[in-house]
Amino acid sequence: MSTTMRERAAFAATGGEAGRHGTAAFVTLTIADQTCGIPVLAVRDILGGQVITRIPLAAREIAGSLNLRGRIVTAIDLRRRLGLPDADADSVRMSVVAEQSGELYALLVDQVSEVLTLSASAFEANPPTLPPQWSEFSAGIYRLEDRLLVVLDVARLLALGPASRSPAPQGHASHGATSHGRV
Repeated sequence: MSTTMRERAAFAATGGEAGRHGTAAFVTLTIADQTCGIPVLAVRDILGGQVITRIPLAAREIAGSLNLRGRIVTAIDLRRRLGLPDADADSVRMSVVAEQSGELYALLVDQVSEVLTLSASAFEANPPTLPPQWSEFSAGIYRLEDRLLVVLDVARLLALGPASRSPAPQGHASHGATSHGRV
C-alpha cells in the first residue's frame, strides 16, 4: 500500500506515530476554548491541579516547577507560550507531562478531554488563516465535526530560549483570535 503526501505529513506531525492503518491518536486538550491535540506517545502523564512553585527570573511562559513523584518538573503555561491572555487566577488547570532530552515538562492547559484516533488522510497543513502564534507551534490541523483540532508540536513548544520567548498578550484582536482565543 502506498502512502499519500497527506499520510506522510500526518506521520511526521505525530512524531512518527501514525498507526499501521493510517491513523494517529491524540490526547485532546483545551487552551482558551481552542481544542488542541498532542500525540499520545508524547504524553507521559496527565495531572490535575498541582502546587507550582514560581522560579525567579524565569521566562514569562515558565509558570514554575512542580514535584512529580520526587522529580522536579518545569511547568510551562501554554496560554502564555501561545501569547494568549492568562487564565483566571481561581481556575484549576491541568498538566500534560511530556519528556524531551531526558527532562520532564508539565504543559499547563485549561482542560484535558479524551483520546481521539483520527485518520491520517484527514490531516491538513496549517491553513493561512491560522494566527501566527498558533501556526508557530502547530504541526497541522484536523477538521472535526464541530470544531478545529490544532495538533501541537511538542518539540517546538518545549524549545525554550531567548529567541522563543513569547510577548505579553496585548488583547485578542492583535492576535488574530476571536474573543475567546479560538482559531
